[in-house]
Amino acid sequence: MSNERAEILATDSSNRSAARILIQAPAAKIFDVLANPSAHRLFDGSGTIQRSVSGPERLFLGAQFAMAMKIRVPYRIKNTVVVFEENKKITWSHFMKWRWSYELTELNSGTTQVTESFDASAIPGYAKWWLGKTGAMVHNPKWMAKSLVRLKSMCEAEPIS
Repeated sequence: MSNERAEILATDSSNRSAARILIQAPAAKIFDVLANPSAHRLFDGSGTIQRSVSGPERLFLGAQFAMAMKIRVPYRIKNTVVVFEENKKITWSHFMKWRWSYELTELNSGTTQVTESFDASAIPGYAKWWLGKTGAMVHNPKWMAKSLVRLKSMCEAEPIS
């Protein structure tokens, strides 16, 4: 795995967090990993995703997918893709209304900047309680940075022949 670290970004709100990294791979290759819900567990830096439970092999706008999760206790969560711009941006949300986004910006020479963000600015009261109880807002920046390093390692690896 790469020794490179992702950069944790300053945000304008305590309800948002973000991190970014440069990956030596085309945006299309990275986006294919992000759009495959069964791959999410492989680059999850939080250790909370246990497995993909349901959903399409490749996400699309409006697609729903469910994950088996564990933060202190096991649970399942169903997400809906709310933004889908091929090779540029993918965002999903669930009933607690926070959003996970990945934005890809292809730079020169096959390098892509990937920014992961978490936005809980429009969530209802019960969701704020959950974020506080789990400590997610404190841990998210580090978990996102770890996820991006894992994503980088996956996407820069040579394909197995």
